[in-house]
Amino acid sequence: MAREEKPASGRFKKFIIAFIIIIILALGGTGLFYYLRYFGPNVTDNQEYLYIKTGSEFQDVYTTIREQGIVKDTTTFRWAAINMKYPGRVKPGKYRLEKGMSNRRFINMLAAGNQEPVKVTFKTYRLKNQFAAAISQQLEADSVSLLKLMDSAEFVKKYNFTPETVYTMFLPNSYEFYWNTSAEQFFNKMHDYYEKFWTPERQKQAADLGLSQTEVSILASIVDWEALHDDEMPSIAGLYLNRLKKGMKLQADPTVIFSTGDFTIRRVLNRHLITNSPYNTYLHTGLPPGPIMMPSENAVKAVLSPQKSNYLYMCAKEDFSGYHNFADNEAEHRINARKFQQALNERNIKK
Repeated sequence: MAREEKPASGRFKKFIIAFIIIIILALGGTGLFYYLRYFGPNVTDNQEYLYIKTGSEFQDVYTTIREQGIVKDTTTFRWAAINMKYPGRVKPGKYRLEKGMSNRRFINMLAAGNQEPVKVTFKTYRLKNQFAAAISQQLEADSVSLLKLMDSAEFVKKYNFTPETVYTMFLPNSYEFYWNTSAEQFFNKMHDYYEKFWTPERQKQAADLGLSQTEVSILASIVDWEALHDDEMPSIAGLYLNRLKKGMKLQADPTVIFSTGDFTIRRVLNRHLITNSPYNTYLHTGLPPGPIMMPSENAVKAVLSPQKSNYLYMCAKEDFSGYHNFADNEAEHRINARKFQQALNERNIKK
């Protein structure tokens, strides 16, 4: 019996079907390939943040990501970044990383500049370089650039300060910034916070005392150094205001220590009192030309709302509690001073 030939049209149909299946599989494979490159998890948990410095280019970012192991597959990251045109949209900042982020989500965050704000916290510091170092550890701005601006008469003049008084512009607290904030941007924002602190009510309190805002802060710096306990600040502030009103020298030991530059001094001696410095209030009447430390907010408030008294003298208590004995006359003060000197001798504290 003769074999029946299958029609050519049947074979063609099978060919078409097979071809279509191959195309579908190819498209599916290509789709999966692109999907994984864009949407597949790629960010690791090796780092909590990615820091991109000001002026960085894509190659700098890519090198950091590769060296810190921020993504599992650097090849797909680079491919996705180029296809998403990220190399022309690099923005500096501090970016929070989440394990499993896709290339697309990661790159969109970087390109949009969606960085996480930084809470900058600082306490009272005696010296500018200590303050600058503390800030540079929290922001991109380095300590050299911060110090340079603080010491620039031309720059601080626009805030109505001098290099000697600019330290009073900073009030210890916590503030929100972006990590890539420049030194100048930092100053601008801190001045905004300074102006918010000096409300019309506080300005009036200063004026009623016969002091400028800067003078209040300079006196507050002395109060802050003197007071180990915040609850004693109003009494100390009131005492110094009494001396200022009478035209007496402040004779504040902290100004002597500041003048010497030796912050290890525990016992101010006669040889310290003659230190030649405009900050030495044993030699000069009135306030020093600038603060002797960065004053705290509590110290500033204490000067603005001082304790009313007739006190003109004070001396550390002989029990070393950190509190003071106050007096309104020199005779009583001498008695208090002898008690403290005897206590120092008993503890063999000579300097």
